[in-house]
Amino acid sequence: MTHDTLTTGRVRMAVSRAITVAVHSNVLIAVAAASVAVTASLLCDYPIAPLPVGIVFAATLFVYGCNRLTDLAEDERNLPGRAAFTRRYGRPLAAVGTVLYLGTVGLAFARDLPGASFLWLPAAVAGLYSLGRLKRIFLVKNLLVGVSWGIVPLGVGVYFGTIRPPLVAFAGYVAVMLTTAAVVFDVKDVAGDRREGIRTVPVLFGPATTRRVAQLTNLGAAGAVVALVWSGLLPARFLVLLAFNAYVGCYVPLATPDRGPLFYGFVIDGEHVFLAALVVVLDAVGWLG
Repeated sequence: MTHDTLTTGRVRMAVSRAITVAVHSNVLIAVAAASVAVTASLLCDYPIAPLPVGIVFAATLFVYGCNRLTDLAEDERNLPGRAAFTRRYGRPLAAVGTVLYLGTVGLAFARDLPGASFLWLPAAVAGLYSLGRLKRIFLVKNLLVGVSWGIVPLGVGVYFGTIRPPLVAFAGYVAVMLTTAAVVFDVKDVAGDRREGIRTVPVLFGPATTRRVAQLTNLGAAGAVVALVWSGLLPARFLVLLAFNAYVGCYVPLATPDRGPLFYGFVIDGEHVFLAALVVVLDAVGWLG
């Protein structure tokens, strides 16, 4: 084995470990949620303000950190790798998320920010999802995820004191696409959910039908974007969302039960990081108009 081969292997292993930590620690999903706020700001002509972006990051880290702890027994059966990580690091990470979340809430109230009272919503979502066992009710979990993420763009408008029609449209788009992603995400847990009696789209209709429905929804969302731009209701820069739909269209056919958790936790959960990065680059070179 050559030195170059050993070096390449070590680099790959280091990258794999870094991705694993980012996924299992919920840092990636928190960055993805913050990315939604960044995309909303650039597409809808708001300044990028660090505070609302930071609030979204902290709230997401808090919600998902709590969820990992309450779902630990279920993860032991379905996702042993993530469960092992949670057993070792889950409580400290949840504590960090809680401190960051409470800190941003306190800062928002101290500055008397518009909509500060709504910052308790993440705590309510965490309680409903983690303790209310809503995941056992068909589609409720998926809709809760979609609506929760759809609120993020609206939070940007609340922060700046104005909610413009394009922002509402983007919020609806995010809600639809995140609901779809949540349904696709359930494919990885189909065996465990079936054993536990949890009714999900993949459990009731099978992974293949789930992928077809997800792809149709994805195409429908892309068509809606084109129609709204063509009619003049949205500016042409919203066509960048078609790149996001293409990204989704590429991973949906690959979403099978045998895919590892990193496919779902990195490729799917990273979709809004991809979109935000693209929007930031296009804005920097002046292509968003």
